[in-house]
Amino acid sequence: MRHLLLLILLLPMALRAAEPPADAEATPDPASAKAKFDEANADAVAAAWARPPLDEAKSVTRHSVNVNGRKLDYTATAGTLTIRDNHAKPTASVFYVAYTLDGAAPGKRPVTFLFNGGPGSSSIWLHMGSFGPMRVQTSMPATVRPGPPAFGANRDTLLDKTDLVFIDAIGTGYSRPVGEAKGADFWGVDQDIDAFARAITRYVTKTQRWNSPKFLLGESYGTLRASGLAYQLGERGMALNGVVLLSTILNYGVEQSGYDTFFITLLPTYVATAWYHNRMADRPATVDEAVAQARAFAMGPYAAALAKGALITPAERDAVANKMAALTGISADYIKRANLRVDLFRYEKELLRDQRTTVGRLDTRYTGVDVDAAGEFPEYDAAGTAITGAYTAAFGDYISRDLGYRSELAYLTSADGPDGDKDFDWDWEHKAPGAPYPQTTPNVGPDLSAAMRTNPYLKVLALNGYYDLATPFFATEYDVAHLLLEPAQAANVSFRYYPSGHMIYLNPDSLHQLHTDLAAFYDDATSGL
Repeated sequence: MRHLLLLILLLPMALRAAEPPADAEATPDPASAKAKFDEANADAVAAAWARPPLDEAKSVTRHSVNVNGRKLDYTATAGTLTIRDNHAKPTASVFYVAYTLDGAAPGKRPVTFLFNGGPGSSSIWLHMGSFGPMRVQTSMPATVRPGPPAFGANRDTLLDKTDLVFIDAIGTGYSRPVGEAKGADFWGVDQDIDAFARAITRYVTKTQRWNSPKFLLGESYGTLRASGLAYQLGERGMALNGVVLLSTILNYGVEQSGYDTFFITLLPTYVATAWYHNRMADRPATVDEAVAQARAFAMGPYAAALAKGALITPAERDAVANKMAALTGISADYIKRANLRVDLFRYEKELLRDQRTTVGRLDTRYTGVDVDAAGEFPEYDAAGTAITGAYTAAFGDYISRDLGYRSELAYLTSADGPDGDKDFDWDWEHKAPGAPYPQTTPNVGPDLSAAMRTNPYLKVLALNGYYDLATPFFATEYDVAHLLLEPAQAANVSFRYYPSGHMIYLNPDSLHQLHTDLAAFYDDATSGL
């Protein structure tokens, strides 16, 4: 009993001894500490967050360039266009650089809107390499040495014929969504066409260019965009004078691996490539002659053989494989094992396998070296890595130093890449004019056809490189032939061909010919105005 009484007396003292002193610090809670830090720094973070301008920004500078002995004084405007939805709510800030000839009457002076494709590419490639007053000096086929790149006046600028407006797609360059809009609101075939239509309309309104002759010039996926835009702008009251398609793709349905048409349209580029690398049997004197043979074979015996599928006889298969081998430089045995259908990546790897080299996709004149010479596909595109560093460096210096435009935003060459948005995902659905439902493999042939039917003055020029496997020239011919135009409208489409790859303008000689061909096109499209 005495021990129990002692325990009762001592227990409160023990409990008090176990309690921390009143002035002792409690163990900190990491989550609570982070929340307090974030709250305390929220205003500073918000103030430092780089955002696109809601109010349209611009930097205006004046320059001159000599073209064929003629001095061209021009104004460069680097800035943003704020586009809005149908309720006038801002949705995106679109970056552009415009070059306008000084002293020209805006009402008579053509204006051309230029853009690359991707989808998800900025327009740095056209801007830095093609028709602007300044360009990176390149030669072909060669990799540009690390910086500083040769950058200077462009003797083949189109500024002598038209004002130029280079536009970056939303999510690329300095173009960004604003307000509640997200990148995904613009990342799709139809969404992208709508955004560009609004940006072009805004520029034309802001600069009072409604009466100017208007042209579109798109490259690669940009040709799909330009074809859709030709129809959409017409529907919104903006009639165009011309559309220039540089390395064209109109129909992703045709150009899907697994469809026979895909292999038919690739074959003439295989033949041009074999001709260039001296792998073509009975090699003719010129690539034009080689291509002529390829066209006849592709649409004749080759197309007929593929159409038979499993019904083809062994003798027919042997005859077609032997002819393909003579034209393309790939062995007949390999061609037969591929069921007469040689995928473009396999062709890149197989043509020069005995030399342990591959050929490029964007330009098959380029050659690369893989670690695994026995592999089935190239490990990289030998042409795709040749110019990226030079173009990016040249633009970064030029836009701030010469054009005076500065932004806290990063200039994104691509929305789909290591410097772009990790959530980039393109919506491929497209509803063509008159179609009952959207297609998931877009075809804008009906859009371009409808634009040409409703505007009989619209001229279209397709520019193609013989050594381009990304957008083969024969696929362009196939797509245009299936626009199903009447003879009067079909006469408004013309083609030009160059000994080049996907980016025709990288070759100085081809660029000079491009300028000559485009100058004639502009004269034709604006004659009588």
